[in-house]
Amino acid sequence: GTCFVCLFVCAFVRECDLGSLERLERGSTDTLANGCRADCEAAKRLAKRLYHLEGFKRCDVARHLGKNNEFSQLVASEYLSFFDFSGLSLDRALRNFLKAFPLMGETQERERVLVHFSRRFCHCNPQTLTSEEDGAHTLTCALMLLNTDLHGHNIGKKMSCQQFISNLDGLNNGKDFPKDLLKVLYNSIKNEKLEWAVEEEELRKSLSELVEEQCEGGSKRVARVTDGHNPFIAIPILLNAVTYKHGVLTRKSHADMDGKRTPRGRRGWKKFYAVLKGMILYLQKDEYKPDADISEVDLKNAVRIHHALATRATDYSKRANVLKLKTSDWRVFLLHAPSEEEMMSWIFRINLVAALFSAPAFPAAIGSMKKFCRPILPSSSTRLKQEEQLLSHESKLKQMSLELEEHRKNSPSADPKSREWEEYRLKEHYLTYEVRALNSFVNLSVLSGVIFIFLMFFSYVFFQVKAQLRNQKHARWPV
Repeated sequence: GTCFVCLFVCAFVRECDLGSLERLERGSTDTLANGCRADCEAAKRLAKRLYHLEGFKRCDVARHLGKNNEFSQLVASEYLSFFDFSGLSLDRALRNFLKAFPLMGETQERERVLVHFSRRFCHCNPQTLTSEEDGAHTLTCALMLLNTDLHGHNIGKKMSCQQFISNLDGLNNGKDFPKDLLKVLYNSIKNEKLEWAVEEEELRKSLSELVEEQCEGGSKRVARVTDGHNPFIAIPILLNAVTYKHGVLTRKSHADMDGKRTPRGRRGWKKFYAVLKGMILYLQKDEYKPDADISEVDLKNAVRIHHALATRATDYSKRANVLKLKTSDWRVFLLHAPSEEEMMSWIFRINLVAALFSAPAFPAAIGSMKKFCRPILPSSSTRLKQEEQLLSHESKLKQMSLELEEHRKNSPSADPKSREWEEYRLKEHYLTYEVRALNSFVNLSVLSGVIFIFLMFFSYVFFQVKAQLRNQKHARWPV
């Protein structure tokens, strides 16, 4: 019962509006409070003030560039006009752009800002190999993901240059990007990670994926274990995050990123004290202590559970009470619990947190669909209300079910060993897994709503009965 109360308390806190943004809008006649009405002069004024930080902080910029309305698009276009990327490589232009402000906010807002960046880069460099907007945007997203892979807190083997090149096959408007260009970009990110330039005070106060420091009804402290102040890499941690479960688990790495089998030398079983806190599963070597700081070793073993799915490992028979955890990047872990009851408890709680708090998928990269690419799944917590989250899961489930049905009707006629068949099987595996996961998310979201209503009703009845007993007591023994 306490677990569910904590879940919904956290959900309520996240729904609070960002007060600083509201105050900002009330204090300016050029902000997004003007709505969707396109006003070129107002957009130019606001863009100029944002670029020169006149009355704004760096952490305010992204919020005004990434909204899905015509005025925000005008502001973004005017803001990007202050940047001159002429003669710069794509990675160098991206570095300059990211140092101007922290790219924070909703996943869709970030993606819109990167679209504006790609458009401006192409405008400044019309003769380069990445002069087409679709190709430039695809490469920009690829660099962001490569940066996370090479410099983030990922477990397993880092992406190689050859893998980076292969992942981009056919995504340059149906053609391949020049390999020499991709090698240069890969080595640039490998040797120097992307960084956000932002003051400590701003970083501390601008975690728009989560909650503000001060929120009506209480105070929540938020921190990040940062890596170069890069919010795409940093693991967000609520210092007061709810701990949903903790206990002993023995872990075995079964598959690395993208489902590639873990090398034999790294498949051994290791015992940890597991802590499911927020949207992170920490695997600690020492016993759980609520007030203890998170160590670097704990971070190294941490597993993000956004968009993850935990199931009973029915295909593993060497040990009993083993659950299979598949993460958003298709890593697979086998987790051995002390008992069947503990195993089912871990499965239920991991899936419940993933269902309630996973944010909607990041849009797929723009370009040719010759090569199947899984959409990007953001690690930030959803900003949707519980009812909206359920509707989002239901809508996605319907979409994926239709895609899977259509996909199976159009199997390739080529050699089963051909690349076309390999792409077909990969997409079918993805769609099948997503349908299964979304089915679980929908069921758990409905169940959590029912339990919450029951708890509220039970609390109401309890206090009503308590009040009646108190009144009867006073009636029998008047003061």
